[in-house]
Amino acid sequence: MRSRQNPSASSSDRRARAAVAVLFLTNGALFANILPRYPEIKEHLGLGNAAYGLSVAAFPAGAILAGLAAAALIRRFGSARVAVAGTVLTSLGLLVAGLAPSAPVFVLGLFVGGAMDAITDVAQNAHGLRVQRRYGRSILNSFHAVWSIGAVAGGSMAAAAIALRLPIGVHLGMSAALFSALSLVALRFCLPGRDDEGDERAVAGPEEIRAGLRSVITPRIVLVLIALVVIAVAGTVVEDAGSSWAALYLSSLGAPSAVAALGFISLVGAQFVGRLVGDGMVDRFGQRAVARAGGVVAALGMGAALAFPSIPGTVLGFATAGLGVATLVPAAMHAADELPGLRHGTGLTVVSWLMRLGSLLSPPLVGMIADASSLRAGLLLVPAAGLAVVLLAGALRGRGPIPR
Repeated sequence: MRSRQNPSASSSDRRARAAVAVLFLTNGALFANILPRYPEIKEHLGLGNAAYGLSVAAFPAGAILAGLAAAALIRRFGSARVAVAGTVLTSLGLLVAGLAPSAPVFVLGLFVGGAMDAITDVAQNAHGLRVQRRYGRSILNSFHAVWSIGAVAGGSMAAAAIALRLPIGVHLGMSAALFSALSLVALRFCLPGRDDEGDERAVAGPEEIRAGLRSVITPRIVLVLIALVVIAVAGTVVEDAGSSWAALYLSSLGAPSAVAALGFISLVGAQFVGRLVGDGMVDRFGQRAVARAGGVVAALGMGAALAFPSIPGTVLGFATAGLGVATLVPAAMHAADELPGLRHGTGLTVVSWLMRLGSLLSPPLVGMIADASSLRAGLLLVPAAGLAVVLLAGALRGRGPIPR
């Protein structure tokens, strides 16, 4: 993947950018390796749709409980070290979930994996924003594009493992070893020093987050933060629809297991394309216009797929949904991190933490609707998320340079 180079960026900045990209890749690949195996885990554990939805909600539940600890860990150990440690621990949690002999162990593994994933997410985005400020232009979408590459790679690894009838323990063990090793190598090339060195708006800890919010809290800031959280939640709801339900929905339409994995792969693959071109589009048109157009694409594409169900149409529908939400989470994180009066990390941590509510609440909600009606009806949550973005995109940044 080629990226525009900043002539003023030093060689250490470029190495740090590559290292952060590797961290995003490993983060995307780890979780994607277990997702296509959810149907066999569900069958092995004898879970119904509602019980399954509640079980997989353990991942975002762990993320919500641990998310606010990220800022304190970053201040003490640095964002790069925290991101790498979280990556290794996430891989171990997912391995436990894959090998679970019972539903409680499955829930425990996902809970630990989700907690560590949340810490990794905040840390790698904090380090990515630190690199972006040194570049002086939008590069955050490129990191999230690499996350999508990792998700495609992880989903493809899982599809290959299923096709080769590789035991889930061997498969997830290989995934944990490979991507943990890559993250440890990347650590050597991240930006040196503490995240708060030379930055008067350094990454905030929990006390600074509370004090910072109290000092600048106004009705406008509250409304903007709420809008940014909803936009980020919309992005995670669509991603979760692909990760938790795409394989199951395609299976219900008669797709074999290897083909059913294409629902999630198509979503993150199209998401990668959207993020690959996202930085240029954001620089040209602004986050607001790009997000609003994406919401329309997601709502219409997935709405059409649900209205006229077929295996090819559903795969395409998930692809359009992924394309539509490609820039939402990076845009909401960046806008939150640049809210006036707040230290770097304050708005980012709040939005990163609260956006996990979408991943926590959407699996049980879709599962309950599926049990009461049909999974097709439950997945109407995806076009609804797209419409919410269209309504709230005004909270995002318009055209203009990235603050340094």
